[in-house]
Amino acid sequence: MKLTNKEFIKKIEKKYIFEKKPSVAVAVSGGPDSMSLLFLLNGFIKYKKGKLIALIVNHRIRKNSKEEANYISAYLEKNNIKSQILTVNKDKVSKKSMKEARNNRYNLLTDFCIKNNILHLFIAHHKDDNLETFLNRKIAGSDFYGLKSMSELSLYKKVVIIRPLLNFSKEILLDYNKKNKIQYINDPSNFNLDYTRPTIRNFLKRSNQKIIKELNKDFQNILFYSPYFIQMIHEILLKNIVQVDSKIIVIDLDNIKNLNEFTFENIIRRIYQFLFFESNAPRSKKTRILISEIKKLNFNNFNIKGMIVKKNDDFLTFSRKSV
Repeated sequence: MKLTNKEFIKKIEKKYIFEKKPSVAVAVSGGPDSMSLLFLLNGFIKYKKGKLIALIVNHRIRKNSKEEANYISAYLEKNNIKSQILTVNKDKVSKKSMKEARNNRYNLLTDFCIKNNILHLFIAHHKDDNLETFLNRKIAGSDFYGLKSMSELSLYKKVVIIRPLLNFSKEILLDYNKKNKIQYINDPSNFNLDYTRPTIRNFLKRSNQKIIKELNKDFQNILFYSPYFIQMIHEILLKNIVQVDSKIIVIDLDNIKNLNEFTFENIIRRIYQFLFFESNAPRSKKTRILISEIKKLNFNNFNIKGMIVKKNDDFLTFSRKSV
């Protein structure tokens, strides 16, 4: 599959809706993925007579992160691309973990977009990234929701996040950069095996094609079947909810206690997400312990990650605090 400016413009116009003269932001790390996305989008914006700004985050994790950000900004200026360096506050850098860096990055990017009335933020995640995410979440015990990995379209703090490269491999992006003579830098953390993602990336790189093919097949099956499974979970919940508000959910235990463990587990995780307004539900291991306790005759109550679960006759009550 080849990647050209012309084909990219067709893809973007077909899949997404923008304002008449769109104003968009692009997260740019300076790596090959974000640089290819930036130059592809620059062609699209010129075609649409809109505005584009490259957002470069100085994450403060490495000593030379400031120099890297300045180098990228200067390179973009030479190519007539407007950019803005966003620097993470020192107080926000304590653990220096991948998760902390990700949260800092997304908060800075979306806050800038909100302040500047930019509706769309583009991120350069690609096909290889999504397979890595799938494998990472599979190892961590994620359910169907998590195993779907990254979506092309999502919402974060009222900003539309678009990942238009999820069907393109790293190899294709590198080829695009080479043909268009686009400069980029390599992030050393991508090769640091102390982090989980680089370890998974290294595993995939060293795996034979048979293993890669099987992993891709598993991932594609998840993408195909997950909408049906998610719909089933929602229908079961809707049929068996007795009471619901922002602090409590009561369900009919008699109708769900004989469900298979996997389905029961996902119902509990969806309830948690609703009550706590967050995507990070309890892990499978903790949820399965709860299910095992619920099935005992003497079950009374259980605390799972701050959610209180009580049994009253034939009903289960889930709440954010004991009521």
